[in-house]
Amino acid sequence: MKGDEAAYRELLERFRRPVFSLIYRMIGDREQAEDLAQESFVKAFNNLDSYNPNYRFSSWLFKIANNHAIDHLRRARLPTVSIHGSPHAVDAEREEETRIVLEAHDESPEQEMLALELGGEIEQAIAVLRPEYRTAVILRHVENRPYEEIAEIMDVPIGTVKTFLHRARAELRAQLGHLRAEEE
Repeated sequence: MKGDEAAYRELLERFRRPVFSLIYRMIGDREQAEDLAQESFVKAFNNLDSYNPNYRFSSWLFKIANNHAIDHLRRARLPTVSIHGSPHAVDAEREEETRIVLEAHDESPEQEMLALELGGEIEQAIAVLRPEYRTAVILRHVENRPYEEIAEIMDVPIGTVKTFLHRARAELRAQLGHLRAEEE
């Protein structure tokens, strides 16, 4: 039993932040994301015997977390994703965990403000993507995961991942173009 507790603690320490980050970016609610992340770890720990050591452990764990988040989204139909960090963060470290950074060097204050505005528009556009597209975009463009790992996590062929990303980008382009047209 003590070995189980130590293994569970190590699992939590090593993957807590990335699993929480993935789930939070999927559902946009810090408290729910914390609960879902914890539930994902419990699920993973209780099903360690189903883990195939031929694959990366992180992919298996992310797959569990991703499926759990998608199940939650389907039940709750939540419409938002945060890109700036949680407004409910209790400290700067917690806010940083949930932030997607759009880097720009040597920007004027006006350019910085435009970048923040664009970030908000991107956030809105990502929030309305189908869960599968949202997962693919977050894993590829936020978590910088390779296609092969995304395919493992989502339990789909690599071609499907590429199709999801292609369609998601097209939808994002259309939505961002629509928002820009409204501004003019």
